[in-house]
Amino acid sequence: MFRFSHIRSTVRTVATVTLASIVTGSVLAASTVSSSATSHKAGAGKAKPTIVLVHGAFADASSWSGVVQRLQRDGYPVIATANPLRGLSSDAAYLRSVLDTVKGPVVLVGHSYGGSVITQAAAGDPDVKALVYIAAFIPNVGESAGELAAKFPGSTLGETLNTASYPLPGGGTGTELTIQQDRFHQQFAADVPATTAAIMAATQRPVSTLALEEKATKAAWQDIPSYALIAGKDYNIPPKAEQWMAERAHAHSVTIDSASHAVAVSHPEAVTDLILRAARDTR
Repeated sequence: MFRFSHIRSTVRTVATVTLASIVTGSVLAASTVSSSATSHKAGAGKAKPTIVLVHGAFADASSWSGVVQRLQRDGYPVIATANPLRGLSSDAAYLRSVLDTVKGPVVLVGHSYGGSVITQAAAGDPDVKALVYIAAFIPNVGESAGELAAKFPGSTLGETLNTASYPLPGGGTGTELTIQQDRFHQQFAADVPATTAAIMAATQRPVSTLALEEKATKAAWQDIPSYALIAGKDYNIPPKAEQWMAERAHAHSVTIDSASHAVAVSHPEAVTDLILRAARDTR
């Protein structure tokens, strides 16, 4: 906006220009500057990809809370979606429907079984620019989460599980799994404060055995740049399995030796840093 000194100078130089026209011109100029600044800010916002976070078995979207806070603080749009945990193909179809609502580029992040889901859902989606695996499965076509977890020794998950039946939509029953609450802290989140782990145990989402047994039919990491965080004290997915899958996918990898399977809760800074690296690389 012009200052009053600018107005006086303009009047002296061009006597025929009225004060009204100068004021009008000033308002228009200010409006143009404001509009340009707004447009620039909007453009800057659009340049950042949307981060879509997908939780895994025995967790829910709140497990990303610390990561979400940090990403939002850096100006990234974030969606922490609810993973149904009912079956790989149906879970991937649901995630794909979420991705269809997002405009522009996406960085897709999966934890644990969520890695299987993003691997299936992202295939053929040109808007997904990077895949980030956080203590996660990275299956190839024809592989299931269950068989990948058993590929290397080290998982103690099986002995901590409870099973229950649930009704299937088309009739009959399915089997779902939860971790025994009194064993959840040590099994899933050993480096998380006990009070936090107790809440996580009480709010855990059951996973269908179908989800862990169903084989992948697509492998998006074959075409999309991938990043992986390996949790060195993971008792759900053996760290050697995480490392092997990351190397096979040619993923940019980091390892946190002390991290449990719940690394997004215990080390949100490191998880966020890897996601930001993927986001910057897409730009």
